[in-house]
Amino acid sequence: MKEIAGTYESKAVEDKIYQKWLASGFFTPEKLPGKRSKKFVVMIAPPNITGSLHMGHALENTITDILVRFRRMRGYKTLWLPGTDHAGIATQNVVEKDLKKQGLSRHQLGRGKFIEKIWQWREQYGETILNQLKRLGCSLDWSRTRFTMDEKYQLAVKTAFAHYQKKGLIYQGERVINWCVKCQTALSDLELEYQEEKGIFYYFKYGPFVIGTARPETKFGDKYVVMHPDDKRYEKYKNGDTFKLEWINGPIVGTVIKDKSIDMKFGTGVMTITPAHDMIDAEIAERHKLESESVFDKFGKFLPIAGEFAGIKITDARPKIVEKLRAKGLIEKEEDFTHNVAKCYRCNATVEPMLSKQWFIKMKPLAEKAIKAIEKGEINYTPTRWKKISLDWLREVKDWCVSRQIWWGHSIPIAGSEDTFDTWFSSALWPFAVLGWPEKTSDLKNYYPTSLITSARDILHLWISRMVFSGLEFMGKPPFKDVIIHSTVQALDGRRMSKSLGTGIDPLVLIEKYGADATRFGLIFQEFGGQEIRFNEQNILMGKKFANKLWNIARFVQLKTFDLGAQLPSKQLPSKLADGENKKFVKSLAEIKKAMEKNLNAYKFGEAAHLLYDFVWHDFADKFIEDSKKREDKETTAVLAHGLREILKMLHPFMPFITEELWQSFGEKEMLLVEKW
Repeated sequence: MKEIAGTYESKAVEDKIYQKWLASGFFTPEKLPGKRSKKFVVMIAPPNITGSLHMGHALENTITDILVRFRRMRGYKTLWLPGTDHAGIATQNVVEKDLKKQGLSRHQLGRGKFIEKIWQWREQYGETILNQLKRLGCSLDWSRTRFTMDEKYQLAVKTAFAHYQKKGLIYQGERVINWCVKCQTALSDLELEYQEEKGIFYYFKYGPFVIGTARPETKFGDKYVVMHPDDKRYEKYKNGDTFKLEWINGPIVGTVIKDKSIDMKFGTGVMTITPAHDMIDAEIAERHKLESESVFDKFGKFLPIAGEFAGIKITDARPKIVEKLRAKGLIEKEEDFTHNVAKCYRCNATVEPMLSKQWFIKMKPLAEKAIKAIEKGEINYTPTRWKKISLDWLREVKDWCVSRQIWWGHSIPIAGSEDTFDTWFSSALWPFAVLGWPEKTSDLKNYYPTSLITSARDILHLWISRMVFSGLEFMGKPPFKDVIIHSTVQALDGRRMSKSLGTGIDPLVLIEKYGADATRFGLIFQEFGGQEIRFNEQNILMGKKFANKLWNIARFVQLKTFDLGAQLPSKQLPSKLADGENKKFVKSLAEIKKAMEKNLNAYKFGEAAHLLYDFVWHDFADKFIEDSKKREDKETTAVLAHGLREILKMLHPFMPFITEELWQSFGEKEMLLVEKW
């Protein structure tokens, strides 16, 4: 037995304890003590190699670590596999910014030298966030760390592409895609972020019609005016009718198109379409076999179709185009307008829909497999509302544009192709690729499918839904049984956490200030499965006070039990208790433990934390310990020791460092990390 110090100093404990855990080898499933027939397997949501720990990471990985530690103590063979994502666009942007400081560009270096620079950058900074997860106390099997661009993973990506190609599910075609003018690459719908912007909604005279638009710059390519076939206002016009009109650069011929997709109640019920620069317009054009002509190029500059505006950037030309229409008397009216503008999720540049030749995967047969598995209950969602949201997306999903025009990433294995795969194409293979697929490894046999995945809602479709259909397609089984969508951590005022907005909070600063246990407990104390958590640092301070309370409880119990031997004497608890208060406490302790198990099995983390906090602070400390001071008998002392022992076990998944330190202070031979629950 080691005497517990007068105060708890997290800095003196945490690194020491983590090194002991690493030395034990118990993060590796094969090295766990005892016979373990059941398995509990989780794959980390691989953070980007550009990343550092933020509050979302801290919450997500605390949740997973709680579950892994709980199952490990319950006798499961646990594997939590770590790794990082190469994060194509994000990493390329970071390295390009670094080069810019040196007066260089990737084009000056050339593709080969630029890729070398990225690998050098990755060696220097790429595992920063994994080391930060150690500070948080995450019990990952570091011996199995993977990277989505390592040699074996590249083989998995090539094998997946060949599989899709053989089945006829991958094709190259010219379609309207989302194009980032700054990053110079295609983006999927899920890689867009939307920002509210104030603008003007214009009503233009278009021959005999009035059309409304917030984007006058696209109108050079508008040769078709579309209306609903049942709209009585325009019943005199027939599909295919043509008419002459004066337009931006002179007279043109317009064509009437009747299509049931038009909303008769919006605006005038009539719209012109730009098939090369709008997804919906492109669908209408495809249905009616209409021509598509691009108005501006991939750099966001107007093409010759724009006449005098050719070569000018969109943003510079927009007011000039409006003035020209005004001078021609073609503006009917203008209204202030607030709308959501699509931005690149990496560089925040405005994204332009653009006709482009790209590689696509046919999604219908893949989505159908996923829908069937979800509907049959092969995958469960917590909270349950995310099941319907996932199904809705899968039922409406369009073909997936998987090509990107960037240099860093998995090259598309087609002769002459300079494109790389969308980062999410490789990430979709994560649950089985990290276990050695396509090779038939022992890890793949032993640890697929996994038990669960936990993630934020913003990558539910980007990643989780894609892992579902990929697992079914390549492994014949869903990649996990349970999906946990945790809350999004926001600033206290409800704004998103962001360094640029000044609302970001660094979890490492909190760990340094309060300790990892306090940070973990304070975060999880707020997690009730809702949409958002409005982060309040007072909860982390509460976590620190709770840690101090636990420390003082342990010091008191150690003093009381010193004469009972070196260990917490659970075996010395009498089978029949004489004292009524002791009986009552032991019964309530057993009930709390059952309730804790129920909450953790149901993924009710906030409820479990509150339950434990109230029991330790009030039932144990304020009531039982205070009452025990009036009784000096060995039975009461043994119950005190038993109570602390059970509390340390229940608290360990939430506050692993302090509980392990206290456990070992009582001279226990086995680590609390692997103590039987």
